[in-house]
Amino acid sequence: MGIKNYVHFEFSSLPENVSFARACVGAFASQLDYTLDDIEEIKLVVSEAVSNSIIHGYDNKTNQKIEITVTINEDRSLEIIIKDYGKGIENIEKAMEATYSSDPSRMGLGFTFMKSFTDEMDILSKPGEGTCVRLKRNFTNEQKEAFS
Repeated sequence: MGIKNYVHFEFSSLPENVSFARACVGAFASQLDYTLDDIEEIKLVVSEAVSNSIIHGYDNKTNQKIEITVTINEDRSLEIIIKDYGKGIENIEKAMEATYSSDPSRMGLGFTFMKSFTDEMDILSKPGEGTCVRLKRNFTNEQKEAFS
């Protein structure tokens, strides 16, 4: 599977940059002729991942770096990679449980939303080094037929 197009950008871990990341990824993903609902779901998973980086990875420190790479593959799948260099996740399995949060004031649904609105989700994390979340959304057969 080859790459058709990609974008890579980085930004500071400021809460106001969550909407920036959403907008950038949504605009880039719109090349695939997704429905508006699909684009909203893609933007939601980006919001969740970036918010996790800011809140949990960096403990709300605003001078840290978050990187996003978005790839459109030849098979018209969309791959989103969100990377931070924060404190990492001690126990990924535990973090993936619905309603688990390392912050008791949070709902703990971020990974649940990400998983439910994507076709693939992988998390790589090392305590003290950061976290990398890879999300993949396939272009459905119905969408392929409609736009071919």
